[in-house]
Amino acid sequence: MKKILIILLALPLGMVAQEKQKKITKAQFTVKGNCEVCEKRIEKAALSIKGVKSADWDIPSNQINLIYDPNKVSLETLHTSIAEKGHDTSEARSKDEDYDKLPKCCQYVREEL
Repeated sequence: MKKILIILLALPLGMVAQEKQKKITKAQFTVKGNCEVCEKRIEKAALSIKGVKSADWDIPSNQINLIYDPNKVSLETLHTSIAEKGHDTSEARSKDEDYDKLPKCCQYVREEL
């Protein structure tokens, strides 16, 4: 009888764990930058947001690959948070004052609005 009770209690827990795994989402988008210093800043900005599991920015392609939980953070928030550190994304432009705070080696060529 105890074994049946344990199985019945464990079954719903297994289902909840499977649902949590399904909520993880991958995203890739452009983030402007130049160097390893940019890479550290961009990845740190993304990873500092609750719900982001992984962030990897590639220097030559200027692409960031993210794994995140969309129930905890929106894609819009990710773009905005990175832009606040001075790096334009494909969906958010950083403020001029944030861009100007970047070291000279990190100041990439910005597209005009």
